[in-house]
Amino acid sequence: MKTRIFIPALFCFIINNINAQKSILGFKSSDTEIKNEKIFDAQLSAQRIGENIKKLSSVPHHVGSVGGKMVASEIESVFKQAGWDTKIETYQLMFPTPITRTLEMNGATNYKAKLKETPLKEDATSNQADQLPTYNCWSADGDVTANLVFVNYGLPEDYETLAKYGIDVKGKIVIAKYGRSWRGIKPKVAQEHGAIGCLIYSDPIDDGYGAGDAYPIGAFKNDQTVQRGSIMDMVIYPGDPTTPNQPSIEGAIRVDHNDAKNLLKIPVLPISYGDATPLLKDMEGPVAPKNWVGGLPFAYHIGPSKSQVHLKLAFDWKIRPGLNVIATIKGSEFPDQWVIRGNHHDGWVNGAADPISGMAAELDEAIAIGALLKQGWKPKRTLVYCAWDAEEPGLMGSTEWVENHAAELQAKAVAYINSDGNGRGFLGAEGSHAFAPLITEISKTVIDPQTGVSVFERSKAARATTASTPAAKKEAFESKAYPLGAMGSGSDYSSFIQHLGVPSLNIGYGGEDEGGEYHSIYDSYDMYKRFKDPTFAYGVTLAQTTGRVVMRLANADALQFDFTELHKTVKGYINELINNVNQLREKTKIENELVNNKAYIYAADPTEKLTTPKVLAEVPFVDFTPIQNALVHFEKAAASSETLKAKADAVKLAAINQKIFTAEQQLLSTNGLPRRPWFKHSLYAPGFYTGYGVKTVPGVREAIEQKNWNEVNEQVNEVAKAIERLSVYLEAL
Repeated sequence: MKTRIFIPALFCFIINNINAQKSILGFKSSDTEIKNEKIFDAQLSAQRIGENIKKLSSVPHHVGSVGGKMVASEIESVFKQAGWDTKIETYQLMFPTPITRTLEMNGATNYKAKLKETPLKEDATSNQADQLPTYNCWSADGDVTANLVFVNYGLPEDYETLAKYGIDVKGKIVIAKYGRSWRGIKPKVAQEHGAIGCLIYSDPIDDGYGAGDAYPIGAFKNDQTVQRGSIMDMVIYPGDPTTPNQPSIEGAIRVDHNDAKNLLKIPVLPISYGDATPLLKDMEGPVAPKNWVGGLPFAYHIGPSKSQVHLKLAFDWKIRPGLNVIATIKGSEFPDQWVIRGNHHDGWVNGAADPISGMAAELDEAIAIGALLKQGWKPKRTLVYCAWDAEEPGLMGSTEWVENHAAELQAKAVAYINSDGNGRGFLGAEGSHAFAPLITEISKTVIDPQTGVSVFERSKAARATTASTPAAKKEAFESKAYPLGAMGSGSDYSSFIQHLGVPSLNIGYGGEDEGGEYHSIYDSYDMYKRFKDPTFAYGVTLAQTTGRVVMRLANADALQFDFTELHKTVKGYINELINNVNQLREKTKIENELVNNKAYIYAADPTEKLTTPKVLAEVPFVDFTPIQNALVHFEKAAASSETLKAKADAVKLAAINQKIFTAEQQLLSTNGLPRRPWFKHSLYAPGFYTGYGVKTVPGVREAIEQKNWNEVNEQVNEVAKAIERLSVYLEAL
């Protein structure tokens, strides 16, 4: 049974005040907007959202499949019936699927892996034809045989632990647990350390009977469930690997996939914990550290294995059509200012949770907006609603569309609002921090269907309940602003914000919808209705939230960018980086004292001494003055822009609006990030070794983590220049 957060009744007074809201950010008069939002809300239907989830997840619908074409056609039909000008834009995308998958162990243990999930009578779509087999997309072809080494979660720090044990993975196949990072990081780090193959499994302590009852009794992984997924090195660049920086249209010039810089060179395969069990039981070598031990009923050893593992994989490397559905309503006053909304429609199999739950909410928004149109409502700015294909293999549909329309988007895109999977629970929002006040305001007007309070209050109570200290609990309860997160990667916003500098938001609900269906055959309507959002109420909640963002941006007198909030956020990031350097300096000093005093650490076996650590290089002084000076200028420029907006008449506001939505582009670096120039935003990027996880001020932060002090100084100056450009731009509004 899942833990629920119960909100004290005193919070319920908020409900009575929501409808009495007198003003809305960006509007001279808010009465009409509030009225239209009430009409919009009344058109949303939980029943219809459930019906669309069932329909669109009724068949497997991966890129290029018959089901994928059917889903795109159904989505196109819904948009058209709602009154939107709709078309399908097709891109020619490389999408490899398996020809050969063999995994076997020979020697002391003889085992041939099943590599197949079990159809269940409780799950009506789990036995369908046209299901993609269990595999990691963008694995290299390969036929390798070697001993196996267990590498925990396969993170860089895990290899540091292996080095202390004197264990080298060069020439070996590694097996890593899913979790603690994006899946593609595990084979990436393994390849860097010389491994010739990589297996990834979900350990039951993380996602199986250690977390809750296994499916179909409960929501978590059974012993044959496998997480499919891309291992493209998206932190280099997303999209079609064969057309970097160019759209994958008919006749596009392509690089050979073997030469693509964001594809790995070793074979990689995901397996179930049922298939992993005999492989892990065969391991010899040291007993694994306690924090490496999983939930299987035997002692975990690091290896190498007694027996040899044979891994053979081959793929078809075909070009397949990716179908983006694009629906538009032309703005009545500012047709060349676009508010863009998107969710992907492709799934690894049936994809009820990921992505159809989010797609169904977006479709209901479109239907509700269509009803408003029939009543005479018109958006001032153009609305562009998108259903992306090929997100799962590497954000391909959205990235190719963005690369194809880059110049127009940088001139016209006011904002991009993204969603993906959705479920029961708490509001999650991340994005451009100039939008922080907008998200706070909207979160206080949307009611949580489970508790009856605003989603802002429920989110605040959840943060307070899970806070680790009394001070943190007090801070959460006293918070008057929603803590907008920063954007990493893993969904379709990446190309908009991190490549083009288009202000973006990513919004969804979850936290009480945990389960192990992710990217498996069990991500089905039956699973979703039982464990994710049984009444589909949170589909309506998502539609209300993102719908308000869309409508308020579309009709605002003054676009709701508050760069004073961005300044506060960036100042916090820089203070954090300064502290990180100081802490690293102190940690290095302590570790070197331990080495010099011969205070060596021992292994689990007291007779086995770990490798002697080396003396670390001292951490030099880092001069953050260029950024700190730029932030002083930015603070004044941001405050000035707010004053200017407050005093402006309608004509002046229109002129400010025309410039302000492109302001974030000033934060783009001409040369991009070191070793990955596709990513240009100086404040937000996925981490080089985190994948989905964000690294804020990434050029500086990652150089510090890598102890590349020359690069730290270079990136400090680059970020300072970007902040200075933004300040000058805001002063010229």
